[in-house]
Amino acid sequence: MGFRLALAHPKRVRGMVVQNAAAHEAALGPLWEARKAFWRDRGVNEARLRQNLLSWETTRQRHLGRSPHPELYDPDAWTDEFAFLCRPGEAEIQSALFYDYRTNVAAYPQWQAWLREHRPPLLVLWGRYDPSFDVVGASAYQETLPSAEVHVLDAGHFALDERPDEVIGLTRAFLDRLGDR
Repeated sequence: MGFRLALAHPKRVRGMVVQNAAAHEAALGPLWEARKAFWRDRGVNEARLRQNLLSWETTRQRHLGRSPHPELYDPDAWTDEFAFLCRPGEAEIQSALFYDYRTNVAAYPQWQAWLREHRPPLLVLWGRYDPSFDVVGASAYQETLPSAEVHVLDAGHFALDERPDEVIGLTRAFLDRLGDR
């Protein structure tokens, strides 16, 4: 959403904070092969994608990833998410949303071009244990925008859950540097 808003209203962007959000195909590791197959042929691959995407274990792993500190997470996060995903009609909604994600990947080159052209102050916070987006996605931002401030945290996809003080501190310092720019 952030990149779509930035492209629509570039003069309103004073800076950007990205937290484990891909804008480069490099971030799409092996986990994404099944998802790409779903985008190529939804009919053939949808049942398998739903079975995985909406499973208890996948829901739990979205939060924990490969984190060596699972005790830092509140199990209610994935328990509540799984309960939400089990509601009637939710499988269809999530499947449609996930199918639409392919439009983000198609827009990555446009987002990268926007970053190069507009050069906004950019803070990138990335959890090294993210099961969804590979950590090379963080450094890819710096290749696109060398002035980007990139921090790889000892966290998973939801770094704010695992390292709240660090995320808040880095974000606050970044926003303070923006000032009244």
